[in-house]
Amino acid sequence: MARKIEWDFPLPRTHTGMLQTNGTMGTMVWGAGSVLRITLGRADFWDHRGGLPWTEQQSYANIRQCLEKGDEAALRTLFEDPGRPPGTPRRPSILPVGRVDVDFGQGVSLHRAALDIDTGEVTVEAGKQGHHHTLRLMLSMDHCVTALNLPPELRLIRVHMVPAWEYVGEELDAIGFHPPERFDSGRISGWTQMRPADPCLAVVYRREQDVLLLGTGFGDGAEEARNGVLDQLTRMAGESYPTLQERTAAWWHTYWTDVPKIDIPNSNLRFLYDYGMFKFGGLTQPAGVAATLQGAWVEEYRLPPWSNDYHFNINVQMCYGPAYHGNKLEHLLPLFDLIDGWMPVLRHNARVFLGIEDGLMLPHAVDDRCTCMGGFWTGSIDHGCTAWVAQMMYRYYQYSADREFLEQRAYPFMYSAMRVYEEMLEEEGDVLVLPVSVSPEYRGAAMDAWGRNASFQLACVHRLCADLLEAAEVLGRCPRPIWRRIQEKLPRACLSGGPGRERIALWEGAELEESHRHHSHLAGITPFDIIDLEDAGWWGVIERSLSHWICLGPGLWSGWCVPWASMIHTRAGNADAAELWLEIWQRVFTNEGHGTLHDVHFPGFSMMGKGAVCTDPGREEIMQIEAGMGCVTAIQEMLLHTRAGVVRLFHGAPRHWTRVGFTRLRAPGGFLLSARRQNGSVGPIEVHSTAAAVLRLDNPWGESAVIERSDGLTHWLGSTLEVSAQANERFIIRPE
Repeated sequence: MARKIEWDFPLPRTHTGMLQTNGTMGTMVWGAGSVLRITLGRADFWDHRGGLPWTEQQSYANIRQCLEKGDEAALRTLFEDPGRPPGTPRRPSILPVGRVDVDFGQGVSLHRAALDIDTGEVTVEAGKQGHHHTLRLMLSMDHCVTALNLPPELRLIRVHMVPAWEYVGEELDAIGFHPPERFDSGRISGWTQMRPADPCLAVVYRREQDVLLLGTGFGDGAEEARNGVLDQLTRMAGESYPTLQERTAAWWHTYWTDVPKIDIPNSNLRFLYDYGMFKFGGLTQPAGVAATLQGAWVEEYRLPPWSNDYHFNINVQMCYGPAYHGNKLEHLLPLFDLIDGWMPVLRHNARVFLGIEDGLMLPHAVDDRCTCMGGFWTGSIDHGCTAWVAQMMYRYYQYSADREFLEQRAYPFMYSAMRVYEEMLEEEGDVLVLPVSVSPEYRGAAMDAWGRNASFQLACVHRLCADLLEAAEVLGRCPRPIWRRIQEKLPRACLSGGPGRERIALWEGAELEESHRHHSHLAGITPFDIIDLEDAGWWGVIERSLSHWICLGPGLWSGWCVPWASMIHTRAGNADAAELWLEIWQRVFTNEGHGTLHDVHFPGFSMMGKGAVCTDPGREEIMQIEAGMGCVTAIQEMLLHTRAGVVRLFHGAPRHWTRVGFTRLRAPGGFLLSARRQNGSVGPIEVHSTAAAVLRLDNPWGESAVIERSDGLTHWLGSTLEVSAQANERFIIRPE
């Protein structure tokens, strides 16, 4: 049965539109009255000029000296770019493409639309003289072409091509761009947009009798770009719209085949999961471009906020979160492949920062060539970005059991990321300290935006250390002695307060003093899972830390930190709060077209983007995609997550969910689990092992269970089940 999400017209703004993407090209379908608007975007349409490559002057020693002396002028000098020629942008940026407006003429009105997430097709219902007619839009998953299928009654249309230059031409002109060159020969029209240092873009529209084809592509010059797109459209014009329908629907059918199914009684969260997994499929599709802040959904009316770049201090990680439990590990590979191509730059960064040849260092914001986006010094030295990517790679191994990936890709990256931390750590008596550290974006780039032993960095180090020791054992490697010393001598968090009053601080001398969008000081709870919530010695610290965090509230939260808050509550056992925060996110951080927003949609909840009372009707929306992906991950973790190496079921599912279940959520070891809870009781758990591994499962029935296998029954006593499984084995775990 088809699953369709519906919209009502008018859809008055770009980011209220329906989304389609193949990972490289994206469309946003919106409009009002008789005009259907199709905003086109490309995730690879960069102006690569600008940025700030790391130089020898940006060494750890120089930065530390400036910070310890309080010499702000000298610090700023380290991160300036005095050699930037006039007319050159300060940083690289993805560029807006433009829009195509299709006017169906007087007497026609757009009524409603639907997106079939099972096939990827958008249908639009239009009225004309009392009759209803259906338009169909399909974006190819293997070519940068979208098709609009017109019914016979609505073929008298006017098409208006709207290059982004009509909105941002003045800004582009100031940095060396020339206006687009338009062309029109009746059935074929469009424009080409040169770039000063990158290939030319062509946007081409071709009209057949009942189909309007829109394509984009690049070439060394305007003619080559235009002809390349025309050739593609000519080939597709020889096919019928049903052929494109069939081919695209087949891609989506394959995608959905192994996406886990969930059964939850909260319809709002079910919508977030279903629409979120649809967007995830296109955003991260293995043949596409690695996901940025907005992916290919770039608005036409401005240069995208934060350049639509790669932010590695949570945003990229959140974009890819659904891949693990969502059984879509192959969708991580475009990101890992991109990072593999950056290795020379990452090694250069570590070399100039610390003088080592075997390190890797990834700044928090880069373009697709790993050019650092600018002089935000705290982001440049935030090595947690590198460590977080290392965790992503190791989790890929954990969930896939792909030993070759671990040996050839994950372990070398993890090793080299740790080498940077090893060089930054210092011994003080019987303990290790991290003398210069930051917590992501806390206090911005002010001179006091740093300190000793930032809790976020300590969590990163310990997660990386634990993963390295485990990986070394798997591979039969000899671990470096310092890894054990780190586990023994480096604090897991920076604590403030006297005995019995300790709570987690940002860094030494800096408590969380205001609501803040990064919950980074709590990262030891999640995503890094290095604070044992079962340890009585930690529980008081955690309770006081969460109480303080809750008291400060969400007044300065942005959209993406809300699902993170939900995941923290799931880990702490606050299931009702985990559910509530996701409902709040949908209400506050999405617009009327389900667009996911960085800032609040209306005032009164957070000051992020709007005042306390008055709204600015002209304020432009900032759409970022990672929060929607974070909600998917948060929902998955409500049903299944791993803590301290043990899989836990339904810990984030509120008790008032009397019926809740899931099918084939992926867990570490490559296990696919299916389970159901009814009226508080967990039923039999179906397990499919995709690799030979050991399943460690928190016993949902207390101290006893039965494991049913093809060769008989095993009775288990204990709160943690440990089951050794062979590859492609299926078995059931049930109550005694």
